[in-house]
Amino acid sequence: MEENMKKKSSQCSNNVSPAPPPLPGPAANCRRKGLIMNRGSAARGNSCVSRATRDLWDRVFEGGYRADVAIKTDNGGIIRAHSNVLAMASPVLRGMLKQAKGFGRKRSVSIHINGVPRDAVRVFIRFLYSSNYEKEEMKEFVLPVLVLSHTYVVPQLKRVCEQQLENGLLTIENVVDVFQLSILCDAPRLSLITHRKIVTNLKAVSATEGWKAMKKSHPTLEKELVESMSNVENRKEKTGKSNEQQIYIQLCEAMEALVHIFRDGCRTIGPHDKDLKEDQTPCNYGACCKGLELLVRHFASCKLRVPGGCIHCKRMWQLLELHSRLCNDSSSCRVPLCRNFKEKMKKQSKKDEVKWKILVKRILRTKRNGGAPFFVSSNSISSKTNKI
Repeated sequence: MEENMKKKSSQCSNNVSPAPPPLPGPAANCRRKGLIMNRGSAARGNSCVSRATRDLWDRVFEGGYRADVAIKTDNGGIIRAHSNVLAMASPVLRGMLKQAKGFGRKRSVSIHINGVPRDAVRVFIRFLYSSNYEKEEMKEFVLPVLVLSHTYVVPQLKRVCEQQLENGLLTIENVVDVFQLSILCDAPRLSLITHRKIVTNLKAVSATEGWKAMKKSHPTLEKELVESMSNVENRKEKTGKSNEQQIYIQLCEAMEALVHIFRDGCRTIGPHDKDLKEDQTPCNYGACCKGLELLVRHFASCKLRVPGGCIHCKRMWQLLELHSRLCNDSSSCRVPLCRNFKEKMKKQSKKDEVKWKILVKRILRTKRNGGAPFFVSSNSISSKTNKI
């Protein structure tokens, strides 16, 4: 059992679980055949038959009229049923009935269904008659009914159990048990859903009795779940670092484009002593330069230009200050306010100074490492400076 469980659970131990496949829809063509998809009361399940037909088959089961099979359960329980119904609903039960000693010669035979509560067997057998179940009974016995539906090959009931678990019966307390059963019962969608819930809530799940029992009975499975959690965290951390590196590359590009605009001019914006032409060759900074051009034009005309008054102007102030901290020659620099920000640094608080120094250090390191150009708009180049 442990080897089987390990083999099937290996599909769930990837870094990120794939999205589960969709569940099958309701039975097709019910209305064309004159049948109604009957949802019944809140306590009942779905059935693609009329209420009268469903109730009739419930009465056949409850009354046990001319029942010729005695289903023996744990603790001496007996459930009466009809061999024709059982044989048509489950190929496994059909085989058991054929093997029953004296079947066909005696008026009745008995078969055994052990290992689950008697009431769970009753829910299972009733479903074979009317494809119906009580909501509260399913809530209480969904796990043993799932096992029975898999063991006796009743796929319709198996799908019902999976849907019930997915739509509210899956909890932190039972998720480990459901995960193990989903592997043993070959329920891949349920396996993916429970695996994801365990990995997402590993701290809470690891404190449950189900986790402790699994740790004793299937230590390999417990180890794989913990490793899967570590893989997910490592991947998130790696993705976070990659995104952060891209931001520093963007800021490097923005600083170079800023100098280019105020020193050489670009498109329709630049220093006052430059004669810009509409048909001039596009610069190498592309979209980054265009984004900065729009930001500079807004900054020049905004009435709320004071720091903190306008979010777009705030971005421009931050970019100008960042340039000043990276600039080595403020005396000849043509970027506006470069020298002013140099003077402002002397009066800045120690806490703000440390933050700026860390940002400058990382940008310079990115530039030394030869980060590839990353052309972006002014909205994205300010995401890092907004934190300062």
